[in-house]
Amino acid sequence: MEHPPTIAAIDLGSNSFRLEIGFFRGSEFVRQHYIKRTLRQGACLENGCLSAAAMQAGWACLAEFGQLLHQHQVQHARAVATQTLREARNSADFVREGSRLLGGLPIDIISGEQEAALIYRGVASQLPPSTDRRLIVDLGGRSTEITLGQGLQAQQLASSYPLGSVLWTGRFFGDGVLSEAAFAQAEAAASTVLAQAATLFPIGSWDCAYASAGTATAVSDVLAAHGHGASPITRAEVYWLRAQLLRCGHIGQLALPGLRADKAPVVAGGLSVLLALFHTLQLQAMVPAQGALRIGVLHSLCNPTG
Repeated sequence: MEHPPTIAAIDLGSNSFRLEIGFFRGSEFVRQHYIKRTLRQGACLENGCLSAAAMQAGWACLAEFGQLLHQHQVQHARAVATQTLREARNSADFVREGSRLLGGLPIDIISGEQEAALIYRGVASQLPPSTDRRLIVDLGGRSTEITLGQGLQAQQLASSYPLGSVLWTGRFFGDGVLSEAAFAQAEAAASTVLAQAATLFPIGSWDCAYASAGTATAVSDVLAAHGHGASPITRAEVYWLRAQLLRCGHIGQLALPGLRADKAPVVAGGLSVLLALFHTLQLQAMVPAQGALRIGVLHSLCNPTG
């Protein structure tokens, strides 16, 4: 029996770069290799451009990815870039060299709406079959995507907002201080950016809400480590975690059980955006979800229109 083609998805996010390699056996994706490099390019924009250091770190990562594509004899691949490279004025320079390091693979700087639709596809593919109307929220490093859909199909309504864990941490917690005032400012600013979402996604337009990406994972891990049980994440639990961060007082002193070292530097910004999402969308709970962008990209390689 002929082996299915080996495929790969590369996600150049504002917080991390990821590479996923494997193949589909029927509807199941079989992972052969996965690698994540936390680069936080979203915190490296200087006067609207990626810093020289960020460019070099990104290229070193893509050189490593390029070697892995060759080593695993990948037959089909897609590389997508998101909010940081949408914003960076020198993104063309980064993409040109990055594509060369990936063996000539084009890097597609996708729109926020395209990102939201791919995220929905990736998350929904990991959920049990259902006719429920699903609201999927992906809180990333520099942007947050919200999509409504049913089954595996996103509806035309898919929105992207320029706020996320890396951006909001740098903007409101840049000195590392975790104070009531900083959280209040961060949450108010996030609510302003998200204001349109209340009209686009009114209460009652979905049956279940899901949260994907790093902040949701970090919050879920900390809650589990403190005995709060499995999903969903409730509004009360998010406020509880906010209180724990305030008790720590400084990002450099965060040592909560369940909080990974790579998540601690940006969890305050992510949590403030999450709180604003709960308020804006009148949510009581969100279910942490797996999948997200790179899984949606893998599905798009095999079934571009389905």
